[in-house]
Amino acid sequence: MEQTLFVKKLIEKTKQNVKTIVLPEGEDERVLKAAHEVAQIKAAKLIILGNEAEIKSYFANNNWNLDGIEIIEPEKSPDLQKYADMFYEMRKEKGVTPEDAFKQMHNYNYFGTMMIKAGKADGMVSGAAHSTADTVRPALQIIKSKKKGRSVSSAFIIVSNDKPYVFSDCAIIIDPTAQELADIAIDASETAIQFGIEPNVAMLSFSTKGSAKHEKVTKVVEATKLAQEQLKLPEYKDLGIKIDGELQLDAAVDSVVAAKKAKGSEVAGKASVLIFPDINAGNIGYKLCQRIGGAEAYGPFLQGLNAPVNDLSRGALVEDIVGMIAITCIQAQ
Repeated sequence: MEQTLFVKKLIEKTKQNVKTIVLPEGEDERVLKAAHEVAQIKAAKLIILGNEAEIKSYFANNNWNLDGIEIIEPEKSPDLQKYADMFYEMRKEKGVTPEDAFKQMHNYNYFGTMMIKAGKADGMVSGAAHSTADTVRPALQIIKSKKKGRSVSSAFIIVSNDKPYVFSDCAIIIDPTAQELADIAIDASETAIQFGIEPNVAMLSFSTKGSAKHEKVTKVVEATKLAQEQLKLPEYKDLGIKIDGELQLDAAVDSVVAAKKAKGSEVAGKASVLIFPDINAGNIGYKLCQRIGGAEAYGPFLQGLNAPVNDLSRGALVEDIVGMIAITCIQAQ
């Protein structure tokens, strides 16, 4: 399958430090095709969860080998009880019983996430046949947030005319507070750096620099100030992150408009990280770019977790899954 320029660059990076990714949807043909493609080019080691006989038969019927791929049937795994015990210890204060924990480990998303916790895998990609909630819930319960008291958010990488952008948050936090929006901006800027994208961050609104007055604008202005305050912390000092807002989309990405609407801004006209004021704007924005603008869209992947667990769209194509496996490997590096 022909890979886009962006995915080719990702795959080159994955090969520098090969990671192990678990795929809990072994019943989905797209996942099996993507796994074969990734294993062939040695971009990752893969663990597929599912019916071993059926998966082996599918590979054999296609004359594909299983080099670089391990198949695990969770129900028959010698680790099933161990993972159930681990999960019970983690969640007993939330009312989970040993029986509940054992039952939960029969859910492949939970089993796969527990493999990461146990150090058997570096990351997980799911969601081709599950909702975002089904993928995210085990990650939040088992992997947990990297920074205490901070929400986990999501990002997409959108590639338009070979130029990559980070869009955030388009899938997790429905109506972020100013503080959450600031945290999203910081996490998205770190995501950009991971993928070699310049961390020029625009806090988006329907207003540019006070052109409109509304509480929704005020929230973005406040979030911008909070994010800029965070940048003064030592860990961000030498990362070259620039954050500005509030900016309309045209002022954020078009230098001609920026010169008129946001003179003197370090970000306006050259933003590559776009922070949406809420999930309505983010979700609509990325889908417009993808469906009408013809951009490549990779995501949503989660930001702010201790290890990468990433979600696919249920309409994902094989090449989308390959891209997401590569993204997960790079996050794990």
